[in-house]
Amino acid sequence: MIAVALEHLTKQFGNFVAVDDVTLSIEEGCIYGFLGPNGSGKSTTIRMICGLLSPTSGTVRVLGTELAGNGGAGGGSGTSLRRHMGYMSQKFSLYGDLTVRENLDFYAGMYSLSGTKRKERVEAMLAMADLDGQERVLTSALSTGVRQRLALGCAMLHEPKILFLDEPTSGVDPGSRRRFWERIYDLAEGGTTVMVTTHFMDEAEHCDRLGFIFQGRLIASGTPEELKRLPGGTLYAVPSEAPMALLQELERTAPSGLLDAYVCGNSLHVLAEGSLPGLLDTREHQVISPSLEDVFVFLVRKGRSTGE
Repeated sequence: MIAVALEHLTKQFGNFVAVDDVTLSIEEGCIYGFLGPNGSGKSTTIRMICGLLSPTSGTVRVLGTELAGNGGAGGGSGTSLRRHMGYMSQKFSLYGDLTVRENLDFYAGMYSLSGTKRKERVEAMLAMADLDGQERVLTSALSTGVRQRLALGCAMLHEPKILFLDEPTSGVDPGSRRRFWERIYDLAEGGTTVMVTTHFMDEAEHCDRLGFIFQGRLIASGTPEELKRLPGGTLYAVPSEAPMALLQELERTAPSGLLDAYVCGNSLHVLAEGSLPGLLDTREHQVISPSLEDVFVFLVRKGRSTGE
């Protein structure tokens, strides 16, 4: 079953198009990664799916119910549908002057949990966030990574069928990011659909399917392996002490068989139809597998060169 379906979703703020004709679908139990740089339209799309923003045009279906279409909420279904959604915003949404348990109790009340069910869910989320024994600690005293796990627990208290995470690991250290993703895996294995926005390309490897968004447009969608096949050709890494100068020389000579070239750290990544172009074949080089960052750079540069 399709958990989320977007058709020609568009959002304009005055003359600015924040989300431009996005169509995609997400299956139930899938971890769907929504990737793109800051300002590309990720958060705006999430907010429309959650019913927090009305689209300028297009349709949103969540769990088989139309939430919005043609710029308005559909049939008053939004309120009941949101009971099946969990949302963790990009900015930290908890209350720093409340303790860990007080935050959980507050959100339990917001989700109308009571009695035994409320106690069970609060205890379960304390365990999930590794916060047993820290119930009376002020949230402001927790590290960023621990606060993010607590925020995830608050978003999951009511056991939503679909969970939206808006850049949940921004500003979090690598170890905390890894532990956070372990929680996401557990949720997906339990049947929860997860849509997560991020600008960390390495996190995309953890997703079942991905969508690349750039300047409001969905430029590619598929599994990580499908996306890595998009560039075609052979990708070479050419180490250099001056990769930018080497790139400029390559662009000036424009050798045959060259599909793309760009700087990546202290190397020049060269995409060619076959062997490395003659200008570079005498230099140290190696054939590499495209990373998702390579794919994203390729798609953006291709789109700019063709005017798409």
